[in-house]
Amino acid sequence: MKRIVAINASPRKNWNTGMLVRDAASGAESAGAEVTVFDLYSLEKFTGCVSCFGCKLGDNFGKCVRRDGLTPVLDAIRGADGLIIGSPNYLGDVTAAFRALYERLVFQSITYKKGQKTYNGRPIPVLFIMTSNLGEEVYEKLGYSATIANYKRFFGVHVGPMKVLISGDTLQVNDYEKYDWTVFDAEAKKARREEVFPQERHTAHAMGVKMINDPWHE
Repeated sequence: MKRIVAINASPRKNWNTGMLVRDAASGAESAGAEVTVFDLYSLEKFTGCVSCFGCKLGDNFGKCVRRDGLTPVLDAIRGADGLIIGSPNYLGDVTAAFRALYERLVFQSITYKKGQKTYNGRPIPVLFIMTSNLGEEVYEKLGYSATIANYKRFFGVHVGPMKVLISGDTLQVNDYEKYDWTVFDAEAKKARREEVFPQERHTAHAMGVKMINDPWHE
């Protein structure tokens, strides 16, 4: 049985990002996988990489030695056959929790050796999900596409080949009037949530199935 790790890097468990991550996880599970889901903001305290270089020494080559809330996540990924990970777009990038995991996950595999880029000898497919208030059509103009491409490059070398699912123009809250957010068309946001978001959830589920039945290799 294949094992999949699904990670929600949003502080909201059951909103846009959390829903899509769980939909993809459900797809993988429906295809016969054993799925473990982590909500990063519910874990014990953790940090990003502290540059201790313990992962470059002795028996710990390629393994983060820091022990904190991320340890069980990193251990689970090390034994997984696929990784689903999602984050909302915060100020043009991922959340702080995602970034902390990303540093620990990727840096442990960097060798700094000629002829060998990574300690990871078992690449696994990665599904990266990003949700955002802005629509996908502005990603190139605002530099978001370049940011995602950089994550894709590092994941590709040190974790495995990455597919991307973007859900833009999302519904941030149910009641826009409560916050007096007059820049938004609240009714259009709600209509998109009812009409388009379910299609994106279906896509996430289908990509979870594909991760098991026909995993991508590049």
